[in-house]
Amino acid sequence: MNESLLELGAVEMRDRLASGALRASEVATACLERIEARDRDVGAWAYLDPEHVMKQAAALDAYRASGKPIGTLHGMPVGLKDIIDTAGMPTENGTVLDSGRVPVQDAFVVTRLKQCGAIIMGKTVTAELAHLAPGKTRNPHAPDHTPGGSSSGSAAAVAAGMIPLALGAQTGGSVIRPAAFCGVVGFKPTFGGIPRTGVLAQSPSLDTLGVFARSVEGVAMIAEALFGHDAGDPATSSAPAPRLLEAARSSPPLEPGLAFVRQPCWDQAEEVTRAAFAELVQTLGEKCDPVELPALFSQAIAVRERINDAEMAKAFHHYARRGHDRLSPQTLAALDRGNRVLARDYLAALDLPAILNAGLDELFDRFDAIITPAAPGPAPSGLESTGSSIFNALWTLCGTPAITLPLLETERSLPMGVQIVGRRGDDTRLLRTAAWLERVHSSAQTNDAVA
Repeated sequence: MNESLLELGAVEMRDRLASGALRASEVATACLERIEARDRDVGAWAYLDPEHVMKQAAALDAYRASGKPIGTLHGMPVGLKDIIDTAGMPTENGTVLDSGRVPVQDAFVVTRLKQCGAIIMGKTVTAELAHLAPGKTRNPHAPDHTPGGSSSGSAAAVAAGMIPLALGAQTGGSVIRPAAFCGVVGFKPTFGGIPRTGVLAQSPSLDTLGVFARSVEGVAMIAEALFGHDAGDPATSSAPAPRLLEAARSSPPLEPGLAFVRQPCWDQAEEVTRAAFAELVQTLGEKCDPVELPALFSQAIAVRERINDAEMAKAFHHYARRGHDRLSPQTLAALDRGNRVLARDYLAALDLPAILNAGLDELFDRFDAIITPAAPGPAPSGLESTGSSIFNALWTLCGTPAITLPLLETERSLPMGVQIVGRRGDDTRLLRTAAWLERVHSSAQTNDAVA
């Protein structure tokens, strides 16, 4: 196995493929060998066809040899959460009710990935219907701990070095939480940034596609390729796609100012999280100020759940009708709650994000970004739950961009994520700030090691 190849950063791998220093077939072979070696223990894949992977790689190598212009992700292997439609390839949405389902049309993001020259490696495990009932995936750092969810397979596959890039989706905390638990970078763009056409709809007011890599530059590279407008998704904008990779590679004109926000759920933060963030804030010094959110923000967690439950009850009614006894208790409980939400309360809930974002805008006039925990603590022990998304709820409700960096860890070397949140629509500033913090933290670690 070419271990050194798999240790390359996603952007460096892309650049070597573009220059011809690497062939797509070499990268695909290395990934398949790593999957063969690791996936028996991790269980990240819902569907994988090595022969199809190698056919894609061979076709890309032949295309490059023809001298024609290559795509921006030429030869890059990408894993897809198994709620993203792939023509001719199973998309089973993590439920036995969709067993054997093979779409006839690619989702928007799959079409875009193919246009960019990416290799579609296969489908990664999702929790049932991208909700809470866990799939088979285990945490690569500790097999007896959850990898998070619902994008469990995508986060674990990247963390285990099986692939450099993967796609997921977040309705509560399904990108940020598994990325934090598995020790990779997870990026949830501004709501509507990446078109969702051809992706399982759970809660259209909240569902957001996101990406995984091992660095800020990596998530910026793939997210930039996917941003855009699609008539099939009314949440998308016709504005030009932001230059995310350029932003992640640039230096801020001034050192960013960060707001440390404990969030209304701070009482649920574990002691190890409280201690780690106290140390982080102290290390950042005058670059970081503690900020308290107004009392109204305490409503966000319940309101997000109300919207999610009500829209899920509508979106998944057909599943309950044809297979009620084959759905998990977690899914059935959410559908029951959703069926009991009054129209008055649902419509009132939809009004809150605009009010909260107005308050956040005032904060972002003073600070470049917010830092806050990505989860109450490290990945919990046990595989019966995907862990709590309570530290992600506010940002998903508000549609703000968020990214988690694996900057912290416990004494047992379990990863802990630092969640960084930006102003809605300002994904470029968020990624630039996150990349800056990534560099600052790396430099501090190097200095500590030398000392």
